[in-house]
Amino acid sequence: MARLSITDVAGIEVGHHTDDRRPTGCSVVLARAGAVAGVDVRGAAPGTRETDLLAPSHLVERVHAVMLCGGSAWGLDAAGGAMRWLDAHGIGLQVGPARVPLVPAAVLFDLHLGDHRIRPDAQAGWSACEAASAAAPAEGNVGAGAGAAIGKLFGIGRAMKGGIGSAALRVGGVTVGALVACNALGDVVDPDTGRVLAGARADDGTLLDSRRALLAGRTPSHLVAGANTTIGVVATDAVLTKPQAHRLASVAHDGLARAINPVHTMLDGDTLFALGTGASGRPAEMLLLATLAAEAVAQATVAAVRAARGITAGGQFLPALADLPGAGA
Repeated sequence: MARLSITDVAGIEVGHHTDDRRPTGCSVVLARAGAVAGVDVRGAAPGTRETDLLAPSHLVERVHAVMLCGGSAWGLDAAGGAMRWLDAHGIGLQVGPARVPLVPAAVLFDLHLGDHRIRPDAQAGWSACEAASAAAPAEGNVGAGAGAAIGKLFGIGRAMKGGIGSAALRVGGVTVGALVACNALGDVVDPDTGRVLAGARADDGTLLDSRRALLAGRTPSHLVAGANTTIGVVATDAVLTKPQAHRLASVAHDGLARAINPVHTMLDGDTLFALGTGASGRPAEMLLLATLAAEAVAQATVAAVRAARGITAGGQFLPALADLPGAGA
């Protein structure tokens, strides 16, 4: 049976733009008909746009896209390109004489690799929208995951390649899916066993296990503030209210906590959005949706590193999970 992805949620499309000049890019999650939206920012070093409007007490309920970007704060320009694309297609919130597309966004830091002056811009955001479809999205070194790295607790020189991944689950006629770009400070672990899959490496290139290293008293080194972040979108076809969407974004972070260790640090900007298309017509059963959302996020995070491939950029080599002995086990 084929693995499900976020685009198996009715009303959701995904598109990537990957820059061919250095490892960076952006990924858009489109909801052309609009989706009730929420957000939860857990990391202490976020880079975001239009998150305030998603507060449960604020006016606007539905958005039309979410943009996930590389390029640190500069990458937020990609959301403007998505706005222009949606406007060109007559999609947006009717405000007086105009339709205003609403595109919240979050960024990750990928400026370690190659020429940092190259980062996603409005044209990149437009291109991601042009590429969007309901087909299963590409994973690994594409879009917002192109320059992602993980396991940076002891410096980028001991890190490994991150990426972008997707997963979804369907129970009782309701589908919940996730798209996650993993650029974490911590390691990525198997949610079922706790075994480190990829992350910080020792001198001999083997996995170090950042959690155990910290507990043993090893001091982190070569840390760069704000240079880490896992960002993503959870989507469901259930009918959500805005407070329910906010809660879904919140509990979805449980999936990050299962798959990344350490997570939500002062040096990460971990941010998850939630979208409810309502296409199934089924009301939200929040206990089930919360369970599915956390599981989808955990699976998507693991999928991101499983699909990643090692790269060399700017003289820096980042191996991937696929490069480790026994990676297929």
